[in-house]
Formats: sequence, structure tokens, C-alpha cells
Amino acid sequence: MSTERRDDHYGDSRAPGHHARDATPPELRAGGEDADVGVVIVAAGSGSRVGGSELKQFRWVAGKPMLLHSVQAFHARRDVAMVVCVLPKAFVGDPPPWLFQCDIDRLLLSVGGRERTESVANGLEDLPDEVKVVLIHDAARPFVSNATIDRVIAEARGGRGAIAALPVVDTLKEVDDAGSVVRTVERAALWRAQTPQGFPRDLIEQAHATARSGRITATDDAALFERLGLPVVVVRGSERAMKITDEDDFARADALFAVNE
Repeated sequence: MSTERRDDHYGDSRAPGHHARDATPPELRAGGEDADVGVVIVAAGSGSRVGGSELKQFRWVAGKPMLLHSVQAFHARRDVAMVVCVLPKAFVGDPPPWLFQCDIDRLLLSVGGRERTESVANGLEDLPDEVKVVLIHDAARPFVSNATIDRVIAEARGGRGAIAALPVVDTLKEVDDAGSVVRTVERAALWRAQTPQGFPRDLIEQAHATARSGRITATDDAALFERLGLPVVVVRGSERAMKITDEDDFARADALFAVNE
């Protein structure tokens, strides 16, 4: 499906990239005067496991482009001062036109890095000075709930790192290279990490600065926080906040979107 047809889907016949300010839905317009939450949405991946020529984070799921779900969810909050979308370099100067169906006064685009950790660091650098609490979210999890965001922010305001997560319910097996079971892993204390993950701004910037100087990468930002001995707590996430990784996940996501929390 072409970009032009996507714009038609939203009822907007204007030229790509030329969206007037008053095209922003009222519920997505500027946050409150005391807004101090900054959001970094990581959308710089290649989506190679999905395949095809279109980036995974730009594909449609549950009625709109994947990335747009998250941006609009955060823009609907009055405590959010700015959302920074970290995109592949080729798209920062020429983003998909549907991205302007957000509050463009609270939207910045940042260039992705070679690794996820570098991409997040780039996004952090672009947050405005008034931001005190940072949320980091993966675009591949398009169905973030307001209740989950509330829980993460509340803990981050208390000076801790906080991650949305769910307890592991399956039996876990450790196996060797030959596929033989080595042992059964105790699951009682294990949780599946999701996003958003929230942190006091000064501490997550410190964690990323330390990671950069030590050339350390991580699959999530809480791991960098943990390396400094800083506290991280889990808050209840949601099964709807699944991560879309491969082609089959799109059908699962469409089905989950129709299910209430």
C-alpha cells in the first residue's frame, strides 16, 4: 500500500508532508503547563525478521501504521512534554506523512544509531530541558495502555527505574547446544520485560553516558540502570503489549487489539 493511499485512508487529500497545524485532533494537542515527561520511541530497526521492503514499524496493524499507535497514545497525555521518534537516518529528513497526524508541536525526530543503545542515547539528547522523567518505548509494541504508562511514571517519579513486565507462566527449560534439557529453571521470580520503561532523567542519562564510554550495549535500558547499581522495579504490564517481531505476529496483534484489558 502506497503512502498516498494511506493518507486517503485518513481522509486527508493534501500533499504528503504538508499537514496544517489545525489537522491535529483536539485530543492530541499540547500537554499541560506542568508537563515534564519525555518519551523516546525507538523505531530505528530494519525489521529484517519480518521481511519485505517496508519497515516493520511503518506497516499497518489494527487500523493504522504501527508507530502511529504509540505516538498518539503518548500525545493523548497532558503530562507528556515531548515525544522523540528515533528513526532510520533515511526517514528523518523525509518521514512518512501519516506521522504528522500527531501533535507536531510535541514531536521531534532523531537519527537512529547502529545499535539500540545508541539510538536511545540519540533520542535522550533531543529531549527539551523541562523533561524530568523519561519513558523509553519500543515502536514494536504498539498497544501500550494508559494504565501501564501511569504505573511506570509513578515509580520513576519516586527516583527509581521502572519497567512494565509480566510474570513468566510457562515452564522454562535450559538446554545445551544439542537441544538436550540441562535443567528446569525456577520461574517464580522471573518476569518478561516490556516497555515503556521509565527513569529519572538525570539517572538514565548517566547510565547511557557510562555505557557509551565503556562501549556497552544492552537489549533494554533497565540493564544499563542495573549496571550502575540503581534500583529498578517492575510494574504490571499487559498481554496486549506484545512485541511484533515476525510476520505471524501481525495477525496475533490484530486479534489482541480487539480484546479489552
